[in-house]
Amino acid sequence: MSSWPHWIIAPVVLPLLSGSLLLYIERQWRSWVPNLSLLSMLLLVVISAGLFAEAGSGRINAYLLSNWHAPFGIVLVLDRLSALLVGLTSVLALACLLHARGRDEQRGAHFHSLVHFQLMGLNGAFLTGDLFNLFVFFEVLLISSYGLLLHGAGAARLKASIHYVSFNLAASALFLIAVSLLYGLTGTLNMADLALRVLQLGPENVLLAQSAALLLLVVFAVKAALLPLYFWLPDTYGSATASVAALFAIMTKVGVYAIARVFTLIFGVSAGALAEVAQPWLVPLAMVSLLLGALGALAARQLRGLIAYLLIASAGTLLLAIGVGNPAALAAGLYYLPGSTLACAALFLLLDQVVSARGVNGDVLQPAAFDFGRHRLGLPFFICALVAAGLPPLSGFLGKALLLRAALSHESVGWIWAAVLMGSLLSILALARAGSVLFWASDDASVPCSSGPLHAFSAQLALWLLIGVAVATGVLAGPFNRYCQAAATQLFGPYLYIEAVMSKQPVPARFDVRKEMREAGLSKGGAQ
Repeated sequence: MSSWPHWIIAPVVLPLLSGSLLLYIERQWRSWVPNLSLLSMLLLVVISAGLFAEAGSGRINAYLLSNWHAPFGIVLVLDRLSALLVGLTSVLALACLLHARGRDEQRGAHFHSLVHFQLMGLNGAFLTGDLFNLFVFFEVLLISSYGLLLHGAGAARLKASIHYVSFNLAASALFLIAVSLLYGLTGTLNMADLALRVLQLGPENVLLAQSAALLLLVVFAVKAALLPLYFWLPDTYGSATASVAALFAIMTKVGVYAIARVFTLIFGVSAGALAEVAQPWLVPLAMVSLLLGALGALAARQLRGLIAYLLIASAGTLLLAIGVGNPAALAAGLYYLPGSTLACAALFLLLDQVVSARGVNGDVLQPAAFDFGRHRLGLPFFICALVAAGLPPLSGFLGKALLLRAALSHESVGWIWAAVLMGSLLSILALARAGSVLFWASDDASVPCSSGPLHAFSAQLALWLLIGVAVATGVLAGPFNRYCQAAATQLFGPYLYIEAVMSKQPVPARFDVRKEMREAGLSKGGAQ
């Protein structure tokens, strides 16, 4: 990948071109769209794997999009954290497209284009080195998600979309206010440059900058579904189609990423008077979010609601890792992130198969009076439950164990241990209850119903792709944990990021047009 520097922009440009091309092809050759979409996604997975390997070398690569020196031009930055999330997004999107073939994709127009446009927004948010462009990519992924949420129509989706859109529009307005405040105070929105400028703020501007930082925390907390701003998530994810809900599993991680990036780089330990401005808030809010998410999962009467609340508990665990405020805790959170995300996404795909098999009973947590393929669906549910609940020997358990060890030096170590262990216990109970009811119990008094055919090969492939990658993060615990530790070290050493961005030089032009025009003019004048 290092031989061609433009690979960094490919995760943004490729989905943009694919989505635009698919919009045109859909009008004339609709049958071509699924295969071309899948081909583009496979290419994106290969590119993401190459970028992941490049980031693993330890270099932080900056890409000057307009060939202007930072902070005057747009910059994309590839480090270990952004490469990890771009790769995770690509694998998840590939599985969602596989699962949608012949089913979800046919429930409305422009499904594939919307998925690719959302990928553009997601990858752009993970790669951008500029706060304003983070806002732009947030809006791109949100606009696409509005269309995907409504895909397939229905009153429940329309109601959930109104709440989802309203909540996120309010968050976007706050984002603009925060960005405007920071630009007015510092004169820049490049994140590397901001990290330098906040140190130079006078005492009279510190309070305004702190207000802007906390506004950003509120905005990112909305995206991450942190208490008390998570109420939109259960209905939104529960009403979406299975493929869309699985893809949405990565969206809360955009908020988690933004908090990790902004509050270690700009407002981290070296930010002077603004150092660690979010830390007093993150730990208590994350602990309560974790516990309420697990309680919501236990109280859920439908499998889709249970999975949605597990995502909230997962986000709470990740934000707790950030709030503890040391590299070991953050590394534990990064190790926990892929497995928990993929397990919840796989549960959404599995949910679709359960609903298809159970017929009128759907995903309601009550016994069925017939065998609907327990031998085919029970095993993937069991594996996903192990990861999501944090049971050994998979990555969910290892991530939480590493987090508990890293929290030993924190002043609230007792509360942190209690929250993580209680959240895990509640999640285990919720998943054990759901598994027992769906795959073990039976109710002879209920009315049997004819179930539809079990999902096609592509749906099974999508499900086992996610499960396989989630299990691999546990099997390859040693090398993957070392990668996460290195990523956390990069985040807690912002000078490396700042140096990579601010020292990046524009590429010299092959042809200096102005010079050639001047020489041509002189030659013409001399000839005359």
